[in-house]
Amino acid sequence: MTWVITDLTVAGRLALRALGRRRTGKIQPAPDLEAWRSGLDGSLARLPEGAVAEHAWVHLPADEPPWRDSGVELAAGDEVSYFTAGRIYASRGLDIWVEPKFQIWAKIGADGNIISAARNSHTVGADQAGTLRFGNYSPNDWIDRKGARLHDDSVYKGAQGGALILVVRWGVSAIDGLKALKAAGDPDGIVSGEIERLLQGPTAPAGWHYLWHLGESEVYRPCKTPEGAPAVCCKVRGDVGILQKDVDLALTPGTELSWRWIVEDLPSDIREDSIPSHDYLSIAVEFDNDWDITYYWSCRLKPGVGYVCPLPNWKHREFHVVVRSGRDGLGAWVDDRRNLYDDYQRYMADLAPLPARVVKVWFIANSTFQ
Repeated sequence: MTWVITDLTVAGRLALRALGRRRTGKIQPAPDLEAWRSGLDGSLARLPEGAVAEHAWVHLPADEPPWRDSGVELAAGDEVSYFTAGRIYASRGLDIWVEPKFQIWAKIGADGNIISAARNSHTVGADQAGTLRFGNYSPNDWIDRKGARLHDDSVYKGAQGGALILVVRWGVSAIDGLKALKAAGDPDGIVSGEIERLLQGPTAPAGWHYLWHLGESEVYRPCKTPEGAPAVCCKVRGDVGILQKDVDLALTPGTELSWRWIVEDLPSDIREDSIPSHDYLSIAVEFDNDWDITYYWSCRLKPGVGYVCPLPNWKHREFHVVVRSGRDGLGAWVDDRRNLYDDYQRYMADLAPLPARVVKVWFIANSTFQ
């Protein structure tokens, strides 16, 4: 009952906020998909002959399970770009939604590996022959790299919104085709953004990678501290990313995690232990029993508070612990240290047997709900 009350209280606050935005005209309008399509159709029509071998438009409703065939057949080595626009709602009433970059995944052929996108555009070199297919991610989750799902596809019922997808199979190199398309007209900058993404290459710090079943992101980048030491920077807005580094450490009474961080702002000003307000920044470790413990700076919950993740896809594998709270200390470098062995015994002993090893370190950033 406590969890239900927490969710209802948080939902009530978010509903009042959404109502206030509607009354003042501050609700961000959904994209005009017809205008978006018309603009890109005009740009495609102005391209030089041979630049595009084929293009197709695909409408993917949010309540449709994977996989929708685009009808675009690829041979191994073909280059294809796709561009997405739309909005996928977790709750229209609370004005909680995500952009297509988080929701729309792709694959080539029935047995191809799933492909995520860090932006609302992506470019792929086909590693096998097959048709390009698209599928909705949330509220399901992937259990393998072929796109098998964690839950029955009935979970998509009730999902609202959707995405419009433009697929372009290039007759020239993808970068040359994109540059030609930009010159022909780029009404919302999506083509320019894809060129930028391709030219910059991967943005994850060396030795780190994104959690495969949550998808690629550009939330994290390598940077330096004021003293010039290596650091990892995070900037997240309406996005999510989990960055991971493989480690192999025995979990013993002396095993500790220590870190130095500067948090300039928090992604939530509502307690984070509820689904509609579960936006936070944290550092975590994963154990060899598939559980992780994640330490975060809360806006309101007191240090020492711990709870199982409220998200349905994570409640059987993640535990949250508050290490700092409130706005005091924001904008300054601070040091934190935790004894992992003691914390597991204190918080997680009843959830799963004591693990033997720590296998990954994670950075988590989520601001998709608010």
